[in-house]
Amino acid sequence: MEHHGVVLVYKELGHNNTFSFRVYLASNNSSDIKDIGVQVRSASKSYMKIDKPPVCNLVVGKYQLVSQPEGEISPKELNFTTIQIIKLKGYFEAFFEQPPPFTLSLKEMNTDETVWSATIREEDTTYRLRYTFLTLPNPLTPINGGQKRSRNAPEEEMANKKPRQVDESDGNNKNHSAGQDLSEKQLLQVAKTLGQEWEQAAIYLDLETKDLEDIKAEQTTVVMQKQKMLVLWKRRRPPGEITAQHLLRGLKDLEDLPVETRQLLNEMMN
Repeated sequence: MEHHGVVLVYKELGHNNTFSFRVYLASNNSSDIKDIGVQVRSASKSYMKIDKPPVCNLVVGKYQLVSQPEGEISPKELNFTTIQIIKLKGYFEAFFEQPPPFTLSLKEMNTDETVWSATIREEDTTYRLRYTFLTLPNPLTPINGGQKRSRNAPEEEMANKKPRQVDESDGNNKNHSAGQDLSEKQLLQVAKTLGQEWEQAAIYLDLETKDLEDIKAEQTTVVMQKQKMLVLWKRRRPPGEITAQHLLRGLKDLEDLPVETRQLLNEMMN
């Protein structure tokens, strides 16, 4: 029986002349993907994720990872099962002494069929600093009739500057901090900030692999596929729960969410 699976590749950091990778196998669901992220972040060594299309079809059985040119890969084979293999050693380790490019391929051992393949190039292995933007008030900006803000402003003053979370003007105490529902035009703007991780984003937004297959069959361009994915998320949620805040909340555990996406959603919230 086929299962929708993912192959996730992580490069070990700290090596200048050699290249070491973890290649994980898992079911294509948000729980397994989150478990992998937790395991990688808690490892004694530091890793960066290599962005390659992860989705493939896996059957319960044994798999072999091969490379071109040949590298040192351990273990020689790995069992795929849907019963929490991530808590075991559910990954291959691949080691190369030569620089990229090299190709990794996953083969089903009973049939020798290649079910997944990706070429890792030099630009894929360059560490990309992940950061978030933090906007602070300018201490030299004139306020209150030209007075300058002190660097040690009282906490009471800063508290008064916090955005209101509740609008009580109508007496209903409704929470309006989440903002207005996102339009399809705004979803298109968000879609344009997503990269190859958009299929993982769909899983975090509770879409299924069948939804992705339908989207790809319906839309021919990647941008419109990403926008259609977000529109489908919108249609499945009730009014009032399709705001920028709700979208960002659904994606907050996606390890590789682009900085541009997070920044744009924060701007839409404000």
